[in-house]
Amino acid sequence: MENTHKLLVIVGSVREGRFGPTVGSWVAEQARSHGGFEVDVKDLAEFDIPLSLPAAPPKYAGDDYPRPAGMAALTSALEAADAFVVVTPEYNHSYPASLKAAIDWHFTQWTAKPVAFVSYGGAAGGRHAVLHLENVLTELHAVTIRDGLAFPNYFHTWQDDRPLDPEAPVYAKTLLDQLAWWAGALRSARRAAPYPA
Repeated sequence: MENTHKLLVIVGSVREGRFGPTVGSWVAEQARSHGGFEVDVKDLAEFDIPLSLPAAPPKYAGDDYPRPAGMAALTSALEAADAFVVVTPEYNHSYPASLKAAIDWHFTQWTAKPVAFVSYGGAAGGRHAVLHLENVLTELHAVTIRDGLAFPNYFHTWQDDRPLDPEAPVYAKTLLDQLAWWAGALRSARRAAPYPA
């Protein structure tokens, strides 16, 4: 449907015992209930994402960029998406290396598309990680969404795979409303003219 956007929820942590899949599942549930999205979830732990990169950056190599075969499904999902929600923890005031590697293996897949953030962590709720991600994804010509979701001290504030805060779904709807608006606007713009990256 023209008013439905392809949303990719990315679970960014690959750490043993991680909480990311729980948050990612809840976010995907909120997005499906929203009605404005066709939702896909990709967990970076399921993909081969090396830290070493080819000499030529993906911006210039285009379709010939030599990505590992084990990354193909992730690349296809990034390419097909109209919008993204990145689910990230905070490690040492930033985001996981797995997420940085996944971002760096791609370029045009992010360009002129909106990205929202859902973070979790200790007292800061992952906000430091999001601040760093906003800078990185802006460099790739993505559009970052102002209203995100942060879950401080998630180990105390979630129960039965759901946040205890009754306002969390309300905040999620605000994020998804903004994401849907930007997804539609940027999809129309990409169709009207190539983005001048």
